[in-house]
Amino acid sequence: MAFQKSSHTFTKIHLKALHTYNFKILFTLSFTMFINMLSFAQDIPKSGIPIDRSANDSLVVSVDSLLIPQVSEKVQDSTLKDSIKPKKDLLEHIVKYHATDYTKFNQKEHKLYLYNEATIDYGDMNIAAGNITIDYTKNTVYAKGITDSIGTYSQKPVFTQGSNVVEPDSIVFNTKTKKALIYNSKTEQGDGTVIASLTKKENDSVYFLKNAKYTTAEDLDDPEYYIRLLKAKIVPGKKIVTGAAGLYIYDIPTPVWLPFSFFPQSDKQTSGIIIPSFGEQNERGYFLQNGGYYLALSEYFDLTLLGDYYTNGSYGFSGESTYAKRYKFRGNLNFRYESLISSERGFPDYSKSTVYNIRWSHSQDSKSNPNSRFSASVNLGSSKYYKTSVNQINTGSFLNNTLSSSISYSRTFQGELQPNISLTATHSQNTNTEEINMTLPTFQGSIGRIYPFASKTGTKKGIIQNINLQYSVRGENRITTTDEFFFKKEMFDDALAGFQHTIPLTTNFKLFKYFSISASSNFNEVWTFNTVKKSFDTIEREVITEDVKGFDSFRTYNFSTSLGTTVYGMFNFEKEGKDPKIQAIRHIIRPSISYNINPAFDKYYDTYEVVSADGLTSSDVSYTRFTGGIFGAPGNTFSSSVGLSLSNNLEAKVRDKDSTATEAKKVILLNNLNFSTSYNVAGDSLQWSPVSMSGGTQLFDNKMSINFGATLDPYALDNNNNRINTFNINNGGSLFRLTSANLTTSWSLSNSKDGKKDENKKGIQENLRNGGRDDDLFGISEDFANQQVDNMRGEDEEEENKPSEFYHFSIPWNLRIAYAVNYSNSTRQNEISSHSLMFSGDIKLSEKWSIGASSGYDLKNAGFTYTQLRFERDLMSWRMNFSWVPFSTNASWNFFIGIKSSMLQDLKYEKRNQADRSL
Repeated sequence: MAFQKSSHTFTKIHLKALHTYNFKILFTLSFTMFINMLSFAQDIPKSGIPIDRSANDSLVVSVDSLLIPQVSEKVQDSTLKDSIKPKKDLLEHIVKYHATDYTKFNQKEHKLYLYNEATIDYGDMNIAAGNITIDYTKNTVYAKGITDSIGTYSQKPVFTQGSNVVEPDSIVFNTKTKKALIYNSKTEQGDGTVIASLTKKENDSVYFLKNAKYTTAEDLDDPEYYIRLLKAKIVPGKKIVTGAAGLYIYDIPTPVWLPFSFFPQSDKQTSGIIIPSFGEQNERGYFLQNGGYYLALSEYFDLTLLGDYYTNGSYGFSGESTYAKRYKFRGNLNFRYESLISSERGFPDYSKSTVYNIRWSHSQDSKSNPNSRFSASVNLGSSKYYKTSVNQINTGSFLNNTLSSSISYSRTFQGELQPNISLTATHSQNTNTEEINMTLPTFQGSIGRIYPFASKTGTKKGIIQNINLQYSVRGENRITTTDEFFFKKEMFDDALAGFQHTIPLTTNFKLFKYFSISASSNFNEVWTFNTVKKSFDTIEREVITEDVKGFDSFRTYNFSTSLGTTVYGMFNFEKEGKDPKIQAIRHIIRPSISYNINPAFDKYYDTYEVVSADGLTSSDVSYTRFTGGIFGAPGNTFSSSVGLSLSNNLEAKVRDKDSTATEAKKVILLNNLNFSTSYNVAGDSLQWSPVSMSGGTQLFDNKMSINFGATLDPYALDNNNNRINTFNINNGGSLFRLTSANLTTSWSLSNSKDGKKDENKKGIQENLRNGGRDDDLFGISEDFANQQVDNMRGEDEEEENKPSEFYHFSIPWNLRIAYAVNYSNSTRQNEISSHSLMFSGDIKLSEKWSIGASSGYDLKNAGFTYTQLRFERDLMSWRMNFSWVPFSTNASWNFFIGIKSSMLQDLKYEKRNQADRSL
């Protein structure tokens, strides 16, 4: 582009003042001549020529005469287009300029001067500076700041073109070639800033730099580190390519130099190499962990491939893919495999094992399809995976005892009955016993409740109108196996399949306004494809059980009813003239009584004869062929029982500490306190069942939760510790015999008014995905370098609020305590079966230093449980972490220091090793 000179468009007229009236005379004559030259007059028709009034007015036509092109009577030029192209305008866009103090044009020098808060806008280009000079002869713009009387340099230029912003000391820009020379510039590139003494702008997309610095520090005047670039080329939004580059820390050069380097620049997820972390392990030697490649396959899904290698021959690899579609679904799929070798070949303790783990999580947006839903939460694999894995990412899952999975699909069909179907596949795996239980799949179907006697309008009232029924069906294919046969054909050999049909018929109504009565009758029909046949082998003296394949079924029914009410009690402590702290206590009691009848279904029972060893006596043993079915077996004993239950709730109204509060504050004293038992009317002995008691409450503004429970048996024990039909109080004991009890408490303490801030969010999320706890009481994953994968996906953590320059006088801290104790006395063992205390906490010693720990103490066995110590140091643009597991079979330590920025995430140092056993 080029700026047009003002002389091209303006003509200056100089008038000299006259001392006579000649000026007015000349002005009048000039104005009269101007009017005569530019005015038009209507011709007066010649006299004697009549006007034809029958002719139509030229304005009254179908097409406006103004739209008809006027054709000259002259002969048109045969050349339709001029062979000489018109000259291109000097300016392609409108130039807008402004200055606060003055805008001055020097016609002799052909320069335009703008001073103080000057700006120029031309297309997508904008220059703002204290002093701007435009040279029309050279088509250049020179911008610089302003130096005041005390030498302060202010209003430095800011050059903006598109999304690229440059802040130099001064700039020279050619409007025709669009090239520029930029002196002492600062420009943001990705997460960092490039500081260059001289920058040459070649065009809109290429910059050449000389003697530049690249840093992600916030203090650009005194950065704590930078990478010195002798020469560099920048393509904004794409890449930075440099020559020799070296790392400087506080202007001190380090030995870290590279002959060339490449910095990718992109706001979107990008593919790239993931640099592994290295370390040493006592059993497996030196290693490289979590190195590989990240593939940004599309905006909807990606793929991360990582590998581990140990010098003793052990190796591992993993693949992880995250996918998402906005307003539809999102999920994550992860597969890990490790081949582990211990000791050396030829030694007696040499061993080789392989472990694997599969994780899949999928969630569907509820708005995508309100009538159907698909979800998945899978965590399966080797039972010993988390216990034997040596990858640092699994540190927080070392104590996992259970792996579970669930994949489900459900759909609701619109209509009056609203039929609903669902398919679910489940998996539960005990990592200690290595037993695996699966359902592949579970089918459930149901229809909505039907009220056959309800009125079509109004509410349902009375016992008849509230009668309703519903139909549901459940089908399962249940598999029980172990790690040895997992995913092998043998796992299907003992699979059980069956269907259960259920039709409940219920109703409810009010009695005397205060009592609620409900009654129900339930009909069940079970289809099974596996039954058994039992017989007694007189030779081997054992019972022989044969599996029978084929369809079979049985039907059962029962009846139950319950009566309940709610009683409110209020204890007021308010008195006239007094304002006590506790103003009232409300006690809510919900007693209920129920009655259940379960008939005996003897027709489904058979017998087999057991002959004594001498062959003289025999006895018949009753059994049902449906023994071991997935939906149970029909009972052969008539049961008629009465159930009793009582629940309590206590709340208090206390005076609010806030004097401006108009109402008292409600405090929960006891969330619940429940008692339940039953009496078997049809039984001949031991008719009372043990009394179950459970309760819970929260204290200290819900920071501490307490849950407790106990079982009280009214019957005594004989000398063989068997229950007898004698009440314990009649046997010389108390009214009830405490057979079991438990108490669990958890307490979260913090000196922050805003509550505990989760500093370990990502580590806890990894624990949950692995099937662990939703806290850090058992430790958290400490794979610090693995965060680079999240950075590649664009999942950088949100910037925290900038801390104040002055640190608070109080040290922020938080503490989480969990206490659990279990007591057993069912057979007079009178022992504490388990007794443990777990705790974790974090202390922020300063704005930059924080320490944390997770541990516990086994009070029964007198020893510390799994312990993890954590240290973190914020080094402004860097971060330093240290994690240490001092003891256990998973003892290790991990040191990491690296740059926070995702672009320079590979500029790090990490050292891992097992702890010294002598410690």
